[in-house]
Amino acid sequence: MSTEGQGKRAPVLSLIDPGDSLARQNEKLLTIASVLIRHAEETTEDRGAAFAQFQRAAMLEDQVRERTRDLERTLDLLNSSNARLADAHRETEAARQNLAAAIETVQEGFALFGADDVLVMCNSRFNALLPDIREKLLPGLAFEEYIRIAASSAHLGMAEGMTPERWMEMRRSRHELHHFILTQRMGPDRWVQVSEHRTLDGGTVILQTEVTDLIRAEREERGRMLDDQSAILRATLEHLKLGVCIFDARLQLLGWNARLADFLTLPRTRLRQGMQFDALLEQVRDQFIFPNGFSAYRLADWVRRARRRDHFQMEVTREGGQVYEIFAQDLPDGGFVMSLADVTSERAAMAALARANETLEARVMERTLELEDALAQAERANASRARFVAAASHDLLQPLSAAKLYLASVSDDALSATARVTLDKAQNALGSVESILGALLDISRLESGRAAVEVGPVALGPMFRALSDEFTPIAALKGLDLVIRPTEAEVVSDRSYLRRILQNLISNAIRYTDRGRIFVATRRRGGLIYVEVRDSGRGIGEEDQDLIFREFHRVNAKASASEGMGLGLAIVDRAAALLGHPLSLRSAPGRGSTFAIGLRGASAPALRGEDTLIAQAARDPEANDLLVLLVENAADLAKAMVLLLEKWGVTVFDVSSGEEALELLEATGIEPDLCLIDYQLGDGMNGLDCLAELRARLGDVPARIVTADRSEELRERAAQMQAVVLNKPIRTSDLAQFIFGAGKTGV
Repeated sequence: MSTEGQGKRAPVLSLIDPGDSLARQNEKLLTIASVLIRHAEETTEDRGAAFAQFQRAAMLEDQVRERTRDLERTLDLLNSSNARLADAHRETEAARQNLAAAIETVQEGFALFGADDVLVMCNSRFNALLPDIREKLLPGLAFEEYIRIAASSAHLGMAEGMTPERWMEMRRSRHELHHFILTQRMGPDRWVQVSEHRTLDGGTVILQTEVTDLIRAEREERGRMLDDQSAILRATLEHLKLGVCIFDARLQLLGWNARLADFLTLPRTRLRQGMQFDALLEQVRDQFIFPNGFSAYRLADWVRRARRRDHFQMEVTREGGQVYEIFAQDLPDGGFVMSLADVTSERAAMAALARANETLEARVMERTLELEDALAQAERANASRARFVAAASHDLLQPLSAAKLYLASVSDDALSATARVTLDKAQNALGSVESILGALLDISRLESGRAAVEVGPVALGPMFRALSDEFTPIAALKGLDLVIRPTEAEVVSDRSYLRRILQNLISNAIRYTDRGRIFVATRRRGGLIYVEVRDSGRGIGEEDQDLIFREFHRVNAKASASEGMGLGLAIVDRAAALLGHPLSLRSAPGRGSTFAIGLRGASAPALRGEDTLIAQAARDPEANDLLVLLVENAADLAKAMVLLLEKWGVTVFDVSSGEEALELLEATGIEPDLCLIDYQLGDGMNGLDCLAELRARLGDVPARIVTADRSEELRERAAQMQAVVLNKPIRTSDLAQFIFGAGKTGV
């Protein structure tokens, strides 16, 4: 029975499809229940099976009732959703109506295109000035169709030369931009400013604002400005001394000034606006005489050119002698402006000036010939003088030599003491005469230009040693110290003349120095090697510094054989000029003098890095020609520094106090290249005070303050004076960096 029951349930349950709707399932269950109940009532054979079927029917009925309740709940939810959807539709429609009403209240024309370039909505003012297309602007209209419709409107204004197709192309290209503004004419003299803006979702908002009143106001303002400019132009034309007329591209007269009519001797009524150029030319062409066979038609040809690339300019005359200049210039619009200037006075003045120039040129030529004759005479006289001096000096040297030999032959034994003194004086006098004659011969050769020079490499070291041997005894006789600093520099010059120049400078320094010292040294500046001769003598005033290089000129002294004849510096000046050596002088009364002659080095040393400075000093002593002032009161340290610096080829003046340093500068007039100053100098001024006094006399001389004091206060005080502190013990590299680095850079 159970097996049979199971076999019978399968077809009943298969009638219920889970995929059916609840209503369909309920309908099937009700049908099954009805059939089972009817079948149970009719069947009497198997009561057990009927009861089982009844039970299943009862269960199905419960399921039907449950499914019915689910269906009712679902229907309730569906009805509620439908009600809310209807409310949303009503709200959306209300919002749409409100948006349309709000857009309609906007004073500008408004249109909204979606991201697909389809018209969503627009207000009644959009394209209101194009009434023939207004009814075609409906939602759903594509943007491409919109611009085609707008281009077809009879009321759409286009610029000259613009076609509907080109206008549509312009709108398409502008539409590609995210934002643009243009002014569009719509209708008869109506103007609208059109602006497009891209929305966040890719749509486009088009606003149309009528700006007709603004355009008209701008036109009126421009008209007023043009009227004002026209009045100013008219006043300007009337103010000109030129006759001026302006023609347009059709060669019609636009404007002129009163002076034009005066120059053309035309009644004012003969000039009228719109008059053709040919008509005006026909009235005046016989008044003027054109140059070189030209006629008035040359001007007409220029006027009729299609392109007037250059201006027209010509001078014409009248029978009365008046001269006028015609000048015409093209204008950008195809017209031209022409002026007529009365240049009679200017041409008469130029003619008079030309005649005056001819007279002046004749006078200048006459005067030039006279000056050439005078110069030739002066040159002949100078040559005669030079030949006379040379001949006379040569002839005088012969008897002079004989006289010296006669005096030398006199035996000292045969002379009394008085005669011996007289003989010595005679020999000295003859020596002075010989020196003067030698100087005259030098001057004669230099002035005649026949001085023979042999320029080549000259080593200054041997020459300096010879000069020291020659002049040290002479300086000692006057109680003077002669310091000639050794050097190994090699220069390009004539050996004989360079030696003569230095001899004259040293001799001159000894002659005019009463006490102190004479200092001779080399110094490199600006690519040249300068040989300087400094003395602590009387000094030379600025007014005499040019005069001392003249022959026979001596400052505050009378010419005598013992004091020289004033030829030494003249020889120096001419020899330096002959060799091309720059000669300079620094001097002041009571402060001594410094003569310097610039020489080109025979070879230029190569520049080297800072890391090789010490090695450079060891390999190339004396190469930098530096003068260092050392102020150090510790004797052992001073001696060690002097020894090291002199080993590097540096000349050192060492003193033990600031007061001695100032006295040394005052007595010798030296100008050190660098200063090394100890800070603690014992009694008296300290190193910073000494540096301040030195810079007051020498200017911004590079200096280092040497001290064992490492306090910040001292460094700050030194920094205020732009001085660097070298702490003891001094490192050799730091000292070399200062000596060779500052010697080149000046810091």
